[in-house]
Order: sequence, then structure tokens, then C-alpha cells
Amino acid sequence: MPVLSDEAILAAIDAGQLEIEPFDVANLTPNGYDMRIGEVALAGSEPISEGTLSVPSQTRFAVSTLERVACGPALCGQLWLRSTWARRGVQASFGKVDAGFDGTLTLPGLNSAAEPLELPVGETYCQLVLEALTSPASGSYSERSGNYQHQRGVTW
Repeated sequence: MPVLSDEAILAAIDAGQLEIEPFDVANLTPNGYDMRIGEVALAGSEPISEGTLSVPSQTRFAVSTLERVACGPALCGQLWLRSTWARRGVQASFGKVDAGFDGTLTLPGLNSAAEPLELPVGETYCQLVLEALTSPASGSYSERSGNYQHQRGVTW
């Protein structure tokens, strides 16, 4: 599937095929959009939405994006951990953002480093790479499963 360029992302937003709120043009990359930390939580604890969370070594955590994303029926997204975080010891595996999804994204991770990891709210964390489907989906995310449709904040 073709990956949307920065210009194609802006055109998709203008055409109402994609929503990213709040949108910051500074986070637009040549082939994606850098998503920021809106909330962060250790496994089993309440999330924080301001300040910095210190994640102990070998501890699971989850990040929720600050941005709400809504993909139209002809778009889906890939999520990629920014290499800055991988270099600091974050291990994470992300899925696709389905056509028709609307909500913030919860991204689980593990601090595999020997030292604590500092996760500041507002920091860029992952890149959303958008892809055009070969045709609009016959059934959107909300119609097929929709388990996390309209989620806000960290959702375990």
C-alpha cells in the first residue's frame, strides 16, 4: 500500500479523510506524523497526564497518545517507536490503526534498560505512518470489532 507523504497527509486532513487532534505542523515528518505522550502509566497503576513518569528497569508501562486519530474508510496507519526511545531501552510492538478507528492510541512498552526510564508527558513517542487502502473498507473498525473505538487515555 502506498505510504502518504507529508503533502498527502495534509490533503487527507483538508478533505476530511483523516483527523489528528490536536494537530501540530511541527510534528509532520516527510512520511508520517510524530505522536506525543498524553498519558503514561505503569502496569496496574493510575496514569499521569502531566509531569514525568519514572519507569523502573524491567517494568511494563503504557503510553496514550495526546492526539486523537480518526481514519476514514480508505486509510489505515502503522505505528513505529521513535528510535530515540529504542536507544534508551524501550521495547514495544505496535499494531495497525484500522480504517474507521477514532480515538487516542494506547501503546504498551517495556523498559529493558538497566536504569530507570523517564517518560515526560508531551514528548514525541511514536510515528504514525499512513497508508492508502486499495479501495475503501467494506466495514470499518467500529463495525467489525470496535473494542477500543473512542478510547481516551491509557486503556489496558
